[in-house]
Amino acid sequence: MPEERLLVVKLGSLGDIVFTLPAVAALRDAHPNARIEWVVERHWYPLLERNPDLSEVIILDRDSAGSFLFCGWRLRTLHYTCAIDFQGLYKSALLARFSGAPERIGFTRRFAREPAVSLFYTRRIAPTGAHMVEQNMALAAARGAPNSRYRFPLRVRPEADARLGQKLEAAGLGDFFVLSPGAGWVSKCWPPERFGALHRELARRTGMRGAISFGPGERELAEAVRRAAGAPEPVLLDIDVAQLMALLRRARLVVAGDSGPLHLASAFGTPVVGLYGPTDPARNGPFGAGDIVVRNARPEETTLRRGNHYSPAMLSITVEQVVAAVERRLGNSQ
Repeated sequence: MPEERLLVVKLGSLGDIVFTLPAVAALRDAHPNARIEWVVERHWYPLLERNPDLSEVIILDRDSAGSFLFCGWRLRTLHYTCAIDFQGLYKSALLARFSGAPERIGFTRRFAREPAVSLFYTRRIAPTGAHMVEQNMALAAARGAPNSRYRFPLRVRPEADARLGQKLEAAGLGDFFVLSPGAGWVSKCWPPERFGALHRELARRTGMRGAISFGPGERELAEAVRRAAGAPEPVLLDIDVAQLMALLRRARLVVAGDSGPLHLASAFGTPVVGLYGPTDPARNGPFGAGDIVVRNARPEETTLRRGNHYSPAMLSITVEQVVAAVERRLGNSQ
């Protein structure tokens, strides 16, 4: 009988990968002797490094069509028995198809991010769960995975943790909280002036200083938060993904919108307060027990449509609401 060899396709981004980890852990529980390999964009490799549920991580470089075709050719040579596309995009579905796997599992047209990609699959699954973690689990269940407890097997590189520790020491940060003002769309963001006011109030109430988490292209936003905060200033840390993992694992608290850092912190078990406007926390909210969401949006304001301006739903969230949520969340963690 040929070796069972499963291909997981989830190329990015940070939060999407975090939401997929429990499904892959469930696949490992169902197939303890199989090779399970995950293809991912190079930038996100630290999230999967030393994952005990994976036999190998296959890197996709994003810089050229040639690298995409080379990755597809490599997958073809590995003779997978099944490919599971958790991404639902043309790019991911093509890689699953290029793999040559006779069984290809993905979402139905309604649930795929690009609906027509369902044509590339041999099995199309309509999930019943509300949250993306539960929906991803439905794809794993189609390959025999049990509905087991949700595991997020994240491993921080020791050298990244050491470098991060040096930066925290140089900045004079002992106990600290993290504010993450960025998000994939402006309509999911809370204004930097309010993050600044939140920092002042949390620093006064807790005696801790904050660190500002920011991604590529978000330095100006982080600087705006620091200017708005005044004294004591939050610390801006120029860190990579591996050090971000170390930062969020060490933090006493994380406050963020619907973004990758929020979901990564929640997966580590760090106390989280999520600020939500247009996106539905039932689908995209923090998955950790006890985490709190602040949201004022009306049902008709709920959407996955990307917006380039602050949404009324996010602007309706007050600093006072967030401070109260932080106090409840920290109280729950004691």
